[in-house]
Amino acid sequence: MKKAFVFPGQGAQKVGMVKDLYDSYASVRQLFEESDDALGFSLTKLCFEGPDEELMLTYNTQPAILTASTACNLVLKEEGFQPDIVAGHSLGEYSALVAAGSLDFADAVRTVRLRGQFMQEAVPLGEGAMAAILGLDEEKIKSICTQISTQGSTVEAVNFNCPGQIVIAGATKAVEQAVESMKEAGAKRAVMLNVSAPFHSTLMQPAAERLAEVLDTITIRDAVIPVVANVNGEIERAAADIKASLVKQAASPVLWVKCVQTMQTFGADTFVEVGPGKTLCGFNRKIDKTIHSENTEDIPSLKKTVDFLAGGN
Repeated sequence: MKKAFVFPGQGAQKVGMVKDLYDSYASVRQLFEESDDALGFSLTKLCFEGPDEELMLTYNTQPAILTASTACNLVLKEEGFQPDIVAGHSLGEYSALVAAGSLDFADAVRTVRLRGQFMQEAVPLGEGAMAAILGLDEEKIKSICTQISTQGSTVEAVNFNCPGQIVIAGATKAVEQAVESMKEAGAKRAVMLNVSAPFHSTLMQPAAERLAEVLDTITIRDAVIPVVANVNGEIERAAADIKASLVKQAASPVLWVKCVQTMQTFGADTFVEVGPGKTLCGFNRKIDKTIHSENTEDIPSLKKTVDFLAGGN
């Protein structure tokens, strides 16, 4: 049985996440302390006490999810389980790289805080948007986006999450127009997402350029565990490739379906979602029903995952 550990992106954050792991494991308490020291404020307090609207700001959300996911991975490691291959969705790629030994945790947490800040500053609040499109053909989505973009405002397909679910992003008016066109074209649902910026669209290019400067200042090592990159769905191990992909990733689509298929080709048949929520487990079901998915976000789900992995089923 080969295990893939997959790490969630933004959207799964909630006040109180991983609190029971924090209470039960000294290593998790130490990790949160390291995060607080690296950031210069109490992320611990924000994660466990809120307020919710503060936690939802992307420059807070990103370090919070990275810390929560790394905590879950630490606990799995303490219980004797390590992945054979890793990947993370969007922000989750940084959590995956910490797990793979490519990034130091303190560097990663500082970097994703800045990543959030750069992304928010790239497009003024309210001027960028994202929408999830359900049940419409990929080619149709792309052609509607291209058609609207030729009129002057950008809208692009940016997250290829699973068959039947693609996320688009761009200038707010263009996204709203695309949502209406896609409904008319037969989409089952087209829903505007509650996000503060058009992540992974070309409008994020200024953020990618600023991120490149930050990544120049930190140590990125060759990965000890193979990592599948969002931007191309391919296995990467070399530090230079990992760095180039992280820069590109901020303003490029997340090819999640391809990432999962690459992990399957590698031989992974058990996927563990490491961190808050079960979003990636849900995608797995739609990508391939034969994938066995577990998740680890609290004591009950940890116990279930450990029992399964220990049984080697």
